[in-house]
Amino acid sequence: MIYITHHALRIIICAALSLLVLLTGSNDCVAKKKAVKEKILYIPHDNRPIVNQQTIAVLENAGIQIISPPIEILGKRENLGDPDLLWDWLNKHATKDLTAAVISSDALIYGSLVGSRKHDYDADEILARVDLFAEFRKKHKKLPLYVFGSIMRTPRTGLASGYEEPYYYRYYGANIFRLTKLMDKQEIEGLTQREIKEFNFLQRLIPTRAIEDWMGRRAKNFNANKKLIDYARDNTFDYLLLGRDDNAPYSQTHNEGRKLLAYGRGLVGKKYLTTAGIDEIGLVLLTRAVNLHAKISPKVFVKYNRGRGERTIPAYSDETIDDSIQAAITATGATFINNDSRADFILAVNTNPDGKTLESGRDPNDTSERDGTKFFVDIVQDYVNKGKKVIVADIAFANGSDNALMEQLRQRGLLFKIQAYSGWNTPTNSSGFALSTGLLTSRMEDNLVDELLLYRYLDDWAYQANVRQIVASQLNWLAGEGRYEMLDNKRYAAEDNCSELLRTFARRNLPTFTGNDKIRARFPWNRMFEISLEL
Repeated sequence: MIYITHHALRIIICAALSLLVLLTGSNDCVAKKKAVKEKILYIPHDNRPIVNQQTIAVLENAGIQIISPPIEILGKRENLGDPDLLWDWLNKHATKDLTAAVISSDALIYGSLVGSRKHDYDADEILARVDLFAEFRKKHKKLPLYVFGSIMRTPRTGLASGYEEPYYYRYYGANIFRLTKLMDKQEIEGLTQREIKEFNFLQRLIPTRAIEDWMGRRAKNFNANKKLIDYARDNTFDYLLLGRDDNAPYSQTHNEGRKLLAYGRGLVGKKYLTTAGIDEIGLVLLTRAVNLHAKISPKVFVKYNRGRGERTIPAYSDETIDDSIQAAITATGATFINNDSRADFILAVNTNPDGKTLESGRDPNDTSERDGTKFFVDIVQDYVNKGKKVIVADIAFANGSDNALMEQLRQRGLLFKIQAYSGWNTPTNSSGFALSTGLLTSRMEDNLVDELLLYRYLDDWAYQANVRQIVASQLNWLAGEGRYEMLDNKRYAAEDNCSELLRTFARRNLPTFTGNDKIRARFPWNRMFEISLEL
């Protein structure tokens, strides 16, 4: 009798299957190996749909398993979050089968992005939490660790802050913005006599307690970010990405950003990067984790609309859009290529020829063809016709789609022939989100690509650029207390109105979507700035 060990039997079986491969082209052993699922731990900087559920949906459509904290323990508008609770969750769920971890430093240090602006933690407490990353690394030496955080924003006004800064900012926000703009300009190129007078006046106008508190908060954030850069330098992190939240070419955010860029000299691009934007960078680093795990670097060619194009400095940014896009390409682990014929993806960027960023809810935004509309859509159609994978970053308007562009894409039947689309918030949010989503579509079935496109069309185009303005204008008709920034008693009636208008919009513009009558909108942050959709 012949005895065969289990190990020998497996060798014989695999050898037989290898012969079967030669005859049939099938390999169950290899197929089983490929079926191992990637598993990434992800902690967003709060529970808003775009950075939480919508970002996770992109990865899950790409076949990635995402482990993320329950929405109840993530920071939200009314609750700034609990960093200690999140650290407990992280340590419990950082299992050995993870392929990467992508973590918000704002969540782990302050509780949330809003918490980074409004917390009451002292400097020692903050730096002690930063040091917990080093302890985490000691326990998980081989885990690829990607960290993203924010350089505190500088809203132009109290209204623009959305009441998510300390209380005094709603009264003195415009003055604080102007004062720090002059401070930044003074360091870079000096001030005119008129500006010096304005600077002195603003110093007297803004209460000392307010400016000291605001700058003190920023100093804590700045020092925490320096320590995060140190951890990128000593390989505690595999990559660190710091987003410069809402800012301008001269602003306190720009001031701190350029100093942190200098502090990280030698690491830039390799281990650390700072770029304009914030809400897209979680998805950017998740995309990097996927690409590096697969050991691929997709080639991206960028094509702008005519006119200023890549030289556009968009709203809410302190750099050209090309600088932001190049940074996003680097951070995703992709490669910029200056040859469209060799590119894996074409990133088509819809800028206004005059270089201005319009506001979708304020400036004229109808379906009438504007300067550059036909030129840009011709670009998209030409690449689609050539069989190229096209990603559209729609940034002619901030906070919503360009209706003229969308109408042309609809008329030409291009809406579901592109790979990815985004036009939801600031230009850098939209371009980074579109790029990252597009890169991941190579791992998706066509129906899942269409699913993501549909969501963006309903959110960015239907809601942000159209329905939001209608519902906002109807708020005064609704019973109860509430306003755009704080819906309160008007919230559920506004959700009903919004849902019905979205259904009407979808029936007219997205007729192939069979779930038009099931669309339901929610306002998860009790304001009209963003929605979550149930389809």
